[in-house]
Amino acid sequence: MTLRLPKLHGIIDRRILINFVADPNLVENLLPKPFKPKLYKQKAIVGICLIRLKNIKPKYFPDFLGFSSENKTHKIAVEWQEGNEIKEGVYVPRRDTGSKLNAWIGGKLFPGKHYLAKFDVEEKDGNYQVAFTSSDDTKIAIQAKEVQQIPQTSIFENLTNVSDFFQKGAIGYSPNGNKLDGIKLYTYQWQMQPLEVESVYSSYFENEEIFPKGSIQFDNALLMKKIEHEWHAVK
Repeated sequence: MTLRLPKLHGIIDRRILINFVADPNLVENLLPKPFKPKLYKQKAIVGICLIRLKNIKPKYFPDFLGFSSENKTHKIAVEWQEGNEIKEGVYVPRRDTGSKLNAWIGGKLFPGKHYLAKFDVEEKDGNYQVAFTSSDDTKIAIQAKEVQQIPQTSIFENLTNVSDFFQKGAIGYSPNGNKLDGIKLYTYQWQMQPLEVESVYSSYFENEEIFPKGSIQFDNALLMKKIEHEWHAVK
């Protein structure tokens, strides 16, 4: 589970996490070993991350050498055992990007294959519309706005609980042929705020061959903005 990657530095300009609860037995069957679903109130947590990165470049390089991109991951909260320790993170079965460079280096210098996608993004006055269509016709669309509280229907009691849950999942593993590539996100600060989702569509999560009807439902959405960060390969 290793990846030869220099330490990268940049800004998370905008990160939207769209979170669903799902049947843990079904989700476990989607995971390679050694992963198991990380549960909250007996539910698996899966979702979508829509992230715009800016000034990404090797650490200590000047900003003008960095590049920016719109990206998306499907993610599953997981845990696994290393020796006597239980580790936490996310398994990323799929990555999409609006950057031809990211699509080219995905699976080579950055974890996992990246599908090239066309993104359509509108952001104004705390309102967000993000959609994309990937090269294999995978589609996602979300319309949301900034609010002060997570939905009362969420299985998480409050923003602190849901924020803590995702902060612990900083290590991500992606499939790359017959191996797994790992990377860890280090943020200089951690701050989330809730989003109220007016509409959401994911052709992946709505594919009933993967998630049969009734096995998955939307739970909450979160927003992060202007977060200085680093990416480190997991050894």
